[in-house]
Amino acid sequence: MRRVLDTVVGGLLPPLVAVVAAMLATGVLIAAFGGSPGDFLEVIFSVPNDRVLLTIINQSAMLSISGIAAAIGFRMGLFNIGVEGQYIVGSCAGAFFAGSGLVAGPLNILATLVVAAAAGAAYALIAGLLRVYRGVSEVISAIMLNYIALTMAGYLVTNYGQASGYTFTTERLPLDSQPLGFKIFADAPGDVWALSSLALILGIGYWFLIARTRFGFELRVTGESATAARASGVNVKRMTLATMALSGAVAGLVWMPAYFGSVHTFGTPENFQAGLGFLGLAVALLGRNRTLGIFFAAALFAFLSGQSNNLQSAGIAKDVIDITQGVTVLAVVVAYEVVGRRRAKTEAERVSRQLDAEREGASA
Repeated sequence: MRRVLDTVVGGLLPPLVAVVAAMLATGVLIAAFGGSPGDFLEVIFSVPNDRVLLTIINQSAMLSISGIAAAIGFRMGLFNIGVEGQYIVGSCAGAFFAGSGLVAGPLNILATLVVAAAAGAAYALIAGLLRVYRGVSEVISAIMLNYIALTMAGYLVTNYGQASGYTFTTERLPLDSQPLGFKIFADAPGDVWALSSLALILGIGYWFLIARTRFGFELRVTGESATAARASGVNVKRMTLATMALSGAVAGLVWMPAYFGSVHTFGTPENFQAGLGFLGLAVALLGRNRTLGIFFAAALFAFLSGQSNNLQSAGIAKDVIDITQGVTVLAVVVAYEVVGRRRAKTEAERVSRQLDAEREGASA
């Protein structure tokens, strides 16, 4: 019973407290600017229609992939803030390859996924190499690489893509490489993207890698203590590079469900959804780098984003959702820190009592 209670308090309670705190903070902010917190809560917790539900499912898939990419780095003790740039590079490379039609039919899908993952991994390795051989923080280098990726993708599309009015895009994905989606909402103008299943596959693979493989064990040990890992024979430099490459490879796949599902080109802001990499960091933090937690956090963020489109009808700017998401992450970090300190204090008291009992027994 005690173990179940500890699981609820330590695992489930902090996210719930974080969500409640975020809603209250957002409500206070809305009231301070003359809005109605009641209208905000009514819109947010209303039952989504089929169109919004479809958007939530599809967005959840991409956010889950982005969260997994970030979580791989976090488990190693690396803050891969470059997920944004890596998924831009992977998306651009994948779209150019898929649109070229070098591989026909369904094989084009598999080949494009490989190209996108390879491009993301190669781009992430830049930050990894700078950290390992020059001691440059991956946070600093990855931030700069994010801007380079955005500029580089724009240059490539402008100079090697095709003109579409006043904008430029890659060649459109051939029809024989467009997988069919899943029609589960009759009133929604679209399908659940076929490659949304990629999130589930990567989630299972992430869990298996971390929990059931030697690589995952060494990754976790290195994340806990690089000194202890070296003493155990782990090559920390090699592990750092492998982890960054793996995180970048997953990041390169973030936008593939949307590309194959409905967009079919890469280029203008209307055709590409920026910001998924940064949201993935928040998803990983909220999900505590656990597979189920990441899926839950991705669904929550997608739900808030989907419901935000109805806020304008209540006279509330949809941008307040960004505040809600940010406060949620901040609150959950604080909540888990409080729980962690409580557990450490409880454990220290237990050990102290046990030592006192042993001393009393020895003196008797």
